[in-house]
Amino acid sequence: MKKAITIVLALVISMPLLAEKPDVSEEKNVLKVNTLSLIVGTGSVFYERKINDFTSGQLGVAYLNYKFDDTGFSGLILTPEVRFYAKQDAIDGFYIGPYIRYQNYSVTIKESTDHFGYTNFGGGVSLGRQWVTKSGFTMDLFFGGHYAKGNASAELQGESFSGDIFEGFRTRMGFALGFAF
Repeated sequence: MKKAITIVLALVISMPLLAEKPDVSEEKNVLKVNTLSLIVGTGSVFYERKINDFTSGQLGVAYLNYKFDDTGFSGLILTPEVRFYAKQDAIDGFYIGPYIRYQNYSVTIKESTDHFGYTNFGGGVSLGRQWVTKSGFTMDLFFGGHYAKGNASAELQGESFSGDIFEGFRTRMGFALGFAF
């Protein structure tokens, strides 16, 4: 009886070792678009690359260009990020991602030499969850914040003005859709 109990106990303990490994994505790259930024007319694309089992690197590039009558507003946003995943499948799971962000905006008026510019630089952290399906479809939900400091400059009727303004905390959130390959 003791032998039977010992064998059953040994089998129960070793079952997790004999079980198949869970589905772990073999993809190393993800290309996605932030759907929330599209709502406000900004094209925001991310490329993420798996570095090892727990870490990935991501670069986000966003561009916006609006025209209101004779006034144009454009901007570029760059966001490099390192992501640390909680489980052993970088690019699929919960993560924390420290990042830096550079923003450069410009306002121009048609048939005028007047110009307004704004540059912003900062860093912060985002928390999120990314899902990669067997077919490679990817969803990434994230939220975070960063501290940034900006410099505004203007050239109005031949006179130049500039100053360090817009310093403080900003939020970052998104829901990106894409594919892994």
